[in-house]
Amino acid sequence: MVATANHLEPLAADASEPHTNAVEIRELSRDFGAKRALDRVSLEIPTGTVLGLVGENGAGKTTLIRHVLGLLRAQSGSVRVFGRDPVQQPVEVLSRIGYLSEEPDMPGWMRVHQLLRYVAGFYPDWDFDYAERLRKDFALDPGKRVKDLSKGQRARAGLIAALAYRPQLLVLDEPSSGLDPIVRRDILGAVIRMIADECRTVLFSSHLLSEVERVSDRIAMIKDGRVLFCDTPERIHQAHTRLTFRFEQPRDTPPQLAHALAWEGAGREWTAVVAGAQGIEPELEVDGGQVVEKSGLTLDEIFVARAGGNLANVEAR
Repeated sequence: MVATANHLEPLAADASEPHTNAVEIRELSRDFGAKRALDRVSLEIPTGTVLGLVGENGAGKTTLIRHVLGLLRAQSGSVRVFGRDPVQQPVEVLSRIGYLSEEPDMPGWMRVHQLLRYVAGFYPDWDFDYAERLRKDFALDPGKRVKDLSKGQRARAGLIAALAYRPQLLVLDEPSSGLDPIVRRDILGAVIRMIADECRTVLFSSHLLSEVERVSDRIAMIKDGRVLFCDTPERIHQAHTRLTFRFEQPRDTPPQLAHALAWEGAGREWTAVVAGAQGIEPELEVDGGQVVEKSGLTLDEIFVARAGGNLANVEAR
């Protein structure tokens, strides 16, 4: 598939959303030497909602999360979590955040029961009954040392540590990366139950788009440090369409079409992934082509088209 340049604005926000935001990011930029990791990023996460953050490796997802956690200071723009600056007021902010990364940092010499009691000491609201229930659900041996746990078991232990004090904001940075389907199911199930039971706010970064779509109220895609869109899964699907055109004469190159993200085809038949496809058909008829098929796209296909990849290589997830 041939990627084409586009300058589409991010999809419009829903005016009916709550005005109270757990996270507000305004015009945030960050450079690492000559590389611009974030470029004027603006995002809001309303309290009680789940924002799924997707993008290729190196797109800027983790850099954005590190600003939310106060691990990086904004070079320009601003970050507010529950109305506070996470760099200037780390105690007030971090005491309300649960965090799980791809590789949880836990003392290897501790046993599981020691780890949970150690973490509990930092949080007055730690729920021991909830932590024990999760430990049993995850079948974690309380006497086993952290260093002897499998990657999946460490992920489960890290999730207990992130959830048991019932944080107001849960930040998940690629929590399922490299894990088998059973562990991914456990992690996602625990997050879904927390969302359903307590209406917590979640920032969920993952390359597994099926997981993101399953739990997210809104999905933001970031590429080269910029937010391409941020909207509900339903409106993202509605705003992207696959159109197949048939032309009277064979073509060596695809036609010029506004809002086409990518083209695939040859000769008399070409297929485009289009953002905002309303009113496209008459325009192509003028160019000698007629729409012969119109269909929706999966989130994976939309992601690949936006990232400039080949839809033929999209794998079933």
